[in-house]
Amino acid sequence: MHKADQPMIYGMDVSFLDEIEHGGGRYYDEAGRERDLLELLKEKGGNAVRLRIWNDPAGGFCNLERTVPIAKRIKALGMAFLLDFHYSDKWADPANQWKPAAWEALSGAELEQAVYDYTAEVLAALAEAGALPDMVQVGNEVTPGMLWDNARVGVDEFDTDENWATFANLVKRGIEAVRAASPDIRIMIHIDRGGDNASSRKFFDRFEQLGVEFDVIGQSFYPWWHGTLGDLRDNLNDLAVRYGKPINVVETAYPWTLEEPEGYRWVMNGKEELLPLPEYPPSPQGQQRYLEDLIAIVREVPNGLGEGFYYWEPAWIPSQPTWSVGHPNNWANLTMFDFEGKVLSSFAALSGQPAK
Repeated sequence: MHKADQPMIYGMDVSFLDEIEHGGGRYYDEAGRERDLLELLKEKGGNAVRLRIWNDPAGGFCNLERTVPIAKRIKALGMAFLLDFHYSDKWADPANQWKPAAWEALSGAELEQAVYDYTAEVLAALAEAGALPDMVQVGNEVTPGMLWDNARVGVDEFDTDENWATFANLVKRGIEAVRAASPDIRIMIHIDRGGDNASSRKFFDRFEQLGVEFDVIGQSFYPWWHGTLGDLRDNLNDLAVRYGKPINVVETAYPWTLEEPEGYRWVMNGKEELLPLPEYPPSPQGQQRYLEDLIAIVREVPNGLGEGFYYWEPAWIPSQPTWSVGHPNNWANLTMFDFEGKVLSSFAALSGQPAK
């Protein structure tokens, strides 16, 4: 069971907020009143916010300069702040862990130092602004390693002891920079295997053997990619007992509609992809029931180690036709706001109100 003296994390990744606001997107409560998104999230029960940071992204959003003011807004509201280092100029995920352009020629000790220096630079800027994160991810969904191809692991010719050692050393240098910035910042290692216990064990066993010292296990769990909620439960329960570390489902989402406005194509767009979870229809009510059941699973992780969850981009509304990430919004049916930016009833899952 979750530790009664610690509030469960009800987190939201709203990394697109800055770009949405600059592009004219707005948010509204149930009465149709325009609201500040972060204030509205807090009012609805959210208590933590996650932001990704890219080194030098095209379009200029999610970089250090633009992250600082959003971080200050988070801290001003008294919400917890999780900073997610991608260590890339663009998405870092299981299919993409590419070096930032400025590090392209670096390897070995030089690459390790670049990780340290960049991490330290970001945290120093946030400290100066009074907005240090409470938790830091050293890498995003790093199941296949990071900073490819130097620290690429997990597949074919890349899955070598040498590459794992390189990977671990890079992560250790990032962790070292975080610890130097503040001993109070907790370190998360985040992979994308929420429903896959064998792969999760393989990864964290290897990190344990390589002496990577961190505080929190992070898992992504999207049911159309990662299995059933039963798979998630079994995995989290096993990881808690095996490693004794707090666990966050640090990315999740569920559709509130399958409707596709003209010009959009959702990443999750077919009813057949919902077949593993027929009890959760693609509606605000189904989305709420999904979240209620996910929260219950996290809450019941053994030894109180189920720490919470972060919903990925609940506010990425289709407010503009193109984005700095280079593609149209393919996520707006997985948000917790409708296409016009009005809050959905599914937020009731955070306050324990039953789905209607």
